[in-house]
Amino acid sequence: MIGVDIGTTSTKAVLFEENGKVVTKADEEYPLYMPTSSIAEQDPDRIFRAVIQTLKRVMAQSAARPEQVLFVSFSSAMHSVIVVDAEGKPLTRCITWGDNRSAAWAERLKRDMNGHEIYLRTGTPIHPMSPLSKLLWLRHDHQVLFQNAGKFISIKEYVFAKLFGEYVVDYSIASATGLMNLQKLDWDEEALDVAGVSRDQLSRLVPTTYALKGMKAVFAEETGLAGSTPFIVGASDGVLSNLGMNAIEPGIVAATIGTSGAIRTVIDQPSTDPKGRIFCYALTEKHWVIGGAVNNGGMLFRWARDEFAASEVETAKRLGIDAYDLLTKIVEKVSPGSDGLIFHPYMTGERAPLWNANARGSFFGLTMHHRKEHMIRAVLEGVIFNLYTVLLAMGERMGRPKKIHATGGFARSSLWRQIMADIFDQEVVVPQSFESSCLGAVVLGLYATGRADSLHIVSRMVGDTHVHKPIREHAEIYHELLPIYIKIARNMEEEYEAIARFQQKRERF
Repeated sequence: MIGVDIGTTSTKAVLFEENGKVVTKADEEYPLYMPTSSIAEQDPDRIFRAVIQTLKRVMAQSAARPEQVLFVSFSSAMHSVIVVDAEGKPLTRCITWGDNRSAAWAERLKRDMNGHEIYLRTGTPIHPMSPLSKLLWLRHDHQVLFQNAGKFISIKEYVFAKLFGEYVVDYSIASATGLMNLQKLDWDEEALDVAGVSRDQLSRLVPTTYALKGMKAVFAEETGLAGSTPFIVGASDGVLSNLGMNAIEPGIVAATIGTSGAIRTVIDQPSTDPKGRIFCYALTEKHWVIGGAVNNGGMLFRWARDEFAASEVETAKRLGIDAYDLLTKIVEKVSPGSDGLIFHPYMTGERAPLWNANARGSFFGLTMHHRKEHMIRAVLEGVIFNLYTVLLAMGERMGRPKKIHATGGFARSSLWRQIMADIFDQEVVVPQSFESSCLGAVVLGLYATGRADSLHIVSRMVGDTHVHKPIREHAEIYHELLPIYIKIARNMEEEYEAIARFQQKRERF
């Protein structure tokens, strides 16, 4: 079984045996074009080539015969928009979830265009990440481009159209567009009207278990797969991550930190929040995921490494060790709470819990005592503080979680895992395998092809786990700092707007 995850910074393919054992994997990175603080785009053809190359490599590395592959099942990032013409040629790059150019239209939608009622039916909070906001912006600010559009699609739809010549979108990706009515599993008429798009400009809605067959011969030959291999359309990376870490029982919360981050739990009926703080996305027609996504996750550790730790990176190269491992050893010497240094991680605006594209990052509490290792630890702590505030909002609807399951690139750091346990003040269970979205995709594939009676088969496939219990003295320190962290962010709304306006004005020159 092959699970493919089309992510924000790379595409990953993992070849699994049917018991969940990883045989081999491959990943292919690609750039995120961010010429200003508002733009976040990618080359859709570069991503398509990454899908082909990773499939080709796992087939070659495993020496698997084409007929041995039961299926290929897909996960992908949410909220992307690509405008294509009538022939399927891209008229834009892939506009990602991190793109904030529709911020003004998102505000207007929320304030003047019945946005909250649309959210209550569609489950996608009103924010520039939402394809609904992006379409509204394109419709009004790029009218010629909008009028020349054949279809508006996501990156996964683009890949399938290239492979099979068919436009389909699964309920999961569609539920993250702000355009699909969750109860009806159909496009929402008011949302379509606001966006100014027709049904035939969108892909055909299909269940996440839907299978495509008959891949074009040229791509079957290049990847080493049989043309008849079923491609399971799959779901979004967030909901499949819950599945892949066995967080599908009521009360079990999944925390993921990759490039960005999220807190999620599974329920059996779609549900939205009267305050508009959390999302609701489909996994299957019987499994729905509620939670909150944050913009700023593991990419901030990379930012801290690149901006603060050039000498440590060089030292790591000379020693032949990973730079993150070296930084972790240095940061471990800093006391929990970073001696009163608090970092707000809103470097690319923020989704949950603020839903404010104008939010900006900051260090608070800096003194002459603080060194760069304090700043790096504060970055790690700030990312977890932010996720915890999302959990607090979810807790109003679900109570205290029974258990926290965590995964993502952050899980490679035992220090960062322990910081999560201490800030959450709860036991955190982390699978040793970090391929949760790919594993979730193949579990969904087993269910889709009738090789599993239910999604609960994942419990036999997750494998070994790390368990981190909170350290009482550390948890008490973080409990003291948390109200300060929350109060600063709540009180800075006007200042966030003012500094964002200043930055955007300077970018125009």
